[in-house]
Amino acid sequence: MSRKPTGRKPGGQPGHEGHHRELLPVEQVDEVVKHRPARCSRCGTKFTDAMTGELIDRHQVTELPRRAVRVTEHQSYACTCRHCGQITRELIPQELTCSVLGERLTAAVAFVSSRVHGSRRAVEELLEEVLGAEVSLGTVTAREKEMTVALSEPYRKAKEAIQKAPAKNVDETGWKQAGRFLWVAATQALAVFHLDPCRNRDAMQELLGEQVKGTICTDRYGVYEKVALDQRGLCWSHLKRDFQELAEQTGAGKKIGDAGLLICRQVFDLWHQFRDKRINRSMLQQQVHRVGRRMNQLLRRGSRCRFKRAATFCAELLRLEPALWTFARVPGIEPTNNHAERMLRPAVMWRKQSLGSHSIGGCRFVERMMTVLQTLRLRGQSVMDYLEQAVRALRQGLSPPSLLS
Repeated sequence: MSRKPTGRKPGGQPGHEGHHRELLPVEQVDEVVKHRPARCSRCGTKFTDAMTGELIDRHQVTELPRRAVRVTEHQSYACTCRHCGQITRELIPQELTCSVLGERLTAAVAFVSSRVHGSRRAVEELLEEVLGAEVSLGTVTAREKEMTVALSEPYRKAKEAIQKAPAKNVDETGWKQAGRFLWVAATQALAVFHLDPCRNRDAMQELLGEQVKGTICTDRYGVYEKVALDQRGLCWSHLKRDFQELAEQTGAGKKIGDAGLLICRQVFDLWHQFRDKRINRSMLQQQVHRVGRRMNQLLRRGSRCRFKRAATFCAELLRLEPALWTFARVPGIEPTNNHAERMLRPAVMWRKQSLGSHSIGGCRFVERMMTVLQTLRLRGQSVMDYLEQAVRALRQGLSPPSLLS
């Protein structure tokens, strides 16, 4: 369904509060250039450096150096003892010789590779042209593989955590090549992705566990039928689209659609009141109970409708009816699955602009990097700092940094 034009111009609207770049504290600035007047604008008296002045304005310019990377050469020496003639060699530490790229540049390769959404050649060109780092296609691939290993344990723990979460949003979208479907399960502080060749129960259980714990909010895709109804919440945004489709018909189907859209508006209005703390959960449940009775009457009437599409739709909702109101009783469950869809959106852009994942190793890189990117985004933490720490831990044989703290 195409949306009608609003008539508003693109960009910020009148009255919109602007967002301005905050100046860094002076102690965090690399260089300070003082612009002082040389002479008095009235009498021409010369000002000396010893004369005090009043700071009246500040302006900061951020620039990129021609080569933003630093190359360090490590040299290994051997020395001969003057007393016994023994030759002693000092080897370069193994954590340095395992790659020609340092920890932070390795993190940058993985970050750019997963955010540029293009080919590895595009990553190679960006690093060389923008950062001045000369890397080959093979190096990009090797660093992706290293990052996949570095994120193995954090990803495993993240999957365990999402499986135990009492409430989560779950969704899936198509991918390409070796992994045909990308699944996501997300809370407000954690998003875990899984690439799978299938879109079936086994794929869902690979992400959520053999026995699904807690409550999940989903659309009405058939695979979720394997989860008990009292553990499910349904997305009202999908219901609204279905009712809108009926409202665009004629006759009995239109009446069902119009009535359903009215109930959808009431549900969203109640949720907004609850979200804005104008009503508490008890009041939400009371109001939802009233709306639920009207919905039940509508679905029963619609299931007997002569318009087959409306009848089938209403009969299906009658069967799933308890899951329509889960958001009112389970904390962490909302009336829409928008959160999961927002988590998938960057991956959808990645899929559209790349050739997918040709190997299982490529699939693992995608799911682990998307897990890190979206989880740290939810938590407001630095992706680059985390990836750098993960590579350092791998190279030094240390425990990887936690993604959950």
